[in-house]
Amino acid sequence: MTMDKSLKVQAGAIKSRNVLTRAERISRLQELDKWTEDSNVIGMAKVRVQKVSLKKKKKVKTEETAASKKKK
Repeated sequence: MTMDKSLKVQAGAIKSRNVLTRAERISRLQELDKWTEDSNVIGMAKVRVQKVSLKKKKKVKTEETAASKKKK
């Protein structure tokens, strides 16, 4: 069975989403000083989640690997 084209995710369509659990949201709001112990859980503020993109690390050649390649 094929998937409807409206359900497919394209690479450009991926955005930051708010998918934190309630405990994670409360801890994040406490870090931002927007949450107190008296605050109500119902109707709490939204917390934006930043999408983190990691850069690939370059491999560093060591003397041992370079020497072993020369021997082969």
